[in-house]
Amino acid sequence: MAINSSGIRDTSRVLAISKTTIIKTLKSKESLLKQVNPNIRTMDFDINSSVRLEPFCDAAELDEQWSFVGDKSNQRWLWLAIDHATGAILAYVFGKRKDKVFRQLKALLEPFGIRRFYTDDWGAYERNIDPEKHEVGKRNTQKIERKNLNFRTWIKRLARKSICFSKLEKMHDIVIGLLINKLEFGVDIYA
Repeated sequence: MAINSSGIRDTSRVLAISKTTIIKTLKSKESLLKQVNPNIRTMDFDINSSVRLEPFCDAAELDEQWSFVGDKSNQRWLWLAIDHATGAILAYVFGKRKDKVFRQLKALLEPFGIRRFYTDDWGAYERNIDPEKHEVGKRNTQKIERKNLNFRTWIKRLARKSICFSKLEKMHDIVIGLLINKLEFGVDIYA
């Protein structure tokens, strides 16, 4: 119910169980969450006559999406990277809209061997991506913008004008992480 836009109170009322039980159940799912998609296509490399498989992505679209925890002064950003060819999410992180958080996402993307990055004009990208691999503009970021819109529609915590918000960063990250893991990564969150 949480990943279908039901809040803790809604879920408690519908299922007739305590809010504490719901929060405890959601927190127990945190260990299942993955920040990197385990299902990304692979590419063969022949190194010293031994073949190994490594994750591979030729081009990626990057973007950040605003939300807040508690009140609008406590901004929380969802940073996403998707495969430009397939639209599959490669990795995500939560944090402030700062270079430090973007570098965390970039570190998660290192194993994919990305050759081209498509972004908007946010300065963190320009400061942290090699200019030869970086292209700014809306033409090549349409898939990630659509994905952001889908997430905003799916989960109230990401809606721009909403009275639904998280009180704790941990719960905010868990609920959105569960949505990404279930819908995008195919992780069984009911385990």
